[in-house]
Amino acid sequence: MFPSIVRHRGELVIVNQRERARLPTTSDDVTWMLDTIAVCRDVPIIAGGWGVDALLGEQTHEHHDLDVLLDHRAIKRAVELFNDEGFTVTTDWLPVRIELSDIDNDRHIDLHPIHEDGRSGFWQHGLDGARFDYPVEVVAKGVIGGRTVRCLSAVKQIALHTGYEFRDVDHHDIANLSKITKPDNGN
Repeated sequence: MFPSIVRHRGELVIVNQRERARLPTTSDDVTWMLDTIAVCRDVPIIAGGWGVDALLGEQTHEHHDLDVLLDHRAIKRAVELFNDEGFTVTTDWLPVRIELSDIDNDRHIDLHPIHEDGRSGFWQHGLDGARFDYPVEVVAKGVIGGRTVRCLSAVKQIALHTGYEFRDVDHHDIANLSKITKPDNGN
């Protein structure tokens, strides 16, 4: 396997392809991605591992990508903006999700189009005709890199951890979410 030179955390690093796939998306990367999305004039909702860490207010492990729920009308513009910054589409499962990667800097973002449900909440297409509903109560506030962000609540994040075999990081996230989830506080 041939080595590559990549910029990671501001420094040039020589890695092989297998290591390259493991370089984390940092909180600085997340902040930059959120700034890029801000041009779309939509306020994203953070999900996945960064959503868990946002609820905790600190980064508890490394993350491969940033999962973002974004209004479906903003997806095309967001893809254009990230393309302009050197990202390319690496997975296109629209209308479910679209993943973009900046191979040169090893940054990854997974955009999930959402639709208003007419009741102040929203919904997302799933695979094979599935639909995920998100009532307004499942949107919480968290912190990433000192920035307040909207993210999915702990209860919703736990509910989304179903239907697949857990990786070590999923066990880690569920353990952390369970610590902050109480039946009466709606987190």
